[in-house]
Amino acid sequence: MALNVTLPVAAQPSLDAIADQAARAESLGYDHVWLPETWGRDAITVLATIAERTNSVGIGASVLPVYSRSPTLLGQSAATLQELSDGRFRLGLGPSGPIVIENWHGRPYESPLKYTRETVEVVKAVLTGEVVEYDGEFFDLSGFRLRCDAPDPTPAVDVSGMGPKAVELAGRFADGWHAIMLTRDGMAERIDDLRRGAELGDRDPEDVRVMRTVGCCALEDGERARQLARQHLAFYVAAMGSFYRDSLVRQGWEDVANEIEEQWHADNREAALAAIPDELLDQMAAAGTPDRARELLAKWEDVEGVDAVSVSFPRGASLEEIDATVEAMAP
Repeated sequence: MALNVTLPVAAQPSLDAIADQAARAESLGYDHVWLPETWGRDAITVLATIAERTNSVGIGASVLPVYSRSPTLLGQSAATLQELSDGRFRLGLGPSGPIVIENWHGRPYESPLKYTRETVEVVKAVLTGEVVEYDGEFFDLSGFRLRCDAPDPTPAVDVSGMGPKAVELAGRFADGWHAIMLTRDGMAERIDDLRRGAELGDRDPEDVRVMRTVGCCALEDGERARQLARQHLAFYVAAMGSFYRDSLVRQGWEDVANEIEEQWHADNREAALAAIPDELLDQMAAAGTPDRARELLAKWEDVEGVDAVSVSFPRGASLEEIDATVEAMAP
């Protein structure tokens, strides 16, 4: 199973610091470096910088919101980054959520599955180098063609998703699926959705690469590491819209999800964190002392259908704590 790293966007003091962390991940033997795009620095510019300052590690966006750029521009950016990185780039796309799209970008968050599907189809058409003719519900395009050679090899186009239909879409139309907010037990049902989607698209499910992004924190102070992981999980369940809470509910953790949300919004943050049992934390994250964190991450190797895991970090971790985790979890 491949071991990747998802770089943090909030704990970096400079663009140089992010590029240095990517180069360090390369030297430590990670297979791929991913960069999400939320707020702060845009991912395309940062990934271009990383491509210039690394030599062999794979690079990718995980994920770019489909509403914030046109699909044609996404295709152009993917082609450019593939050229710059000498074939090391993968494009990750996803709809994000209403808080990000409507509040930050001022775009209506409408029909996210259909919008994502059409975006993937247009991006793939752009990457062929042929003239793009597309007639969809959201995009009616004609006449565009890259004025440069089509990228060779063509960069893979992955999508993120948590719900059954979103994962089915990944299996049907994308080259890979980025899984988040799923327990090891909960991955099984979603893998079934992915395979069903692949079959609907007349594709081999083995051709769709599955990556689970796992929140990791490996510190000598194991309790501090686990508290940071709890804070991260509680924040996403209670403060980032309904998607993450709904995912927990689908996996049989409804009472826990409700308690986290209720306590968080009552401003009882410690109670919200205490509502997360060790069993759930250990299914969702790999946190504790370095030995304990590595042991928990290794359990993902036993999950059928998962091709890669990506080490990510709690939102409250300091740069020093992130560096310690990168080193402790390295292959």
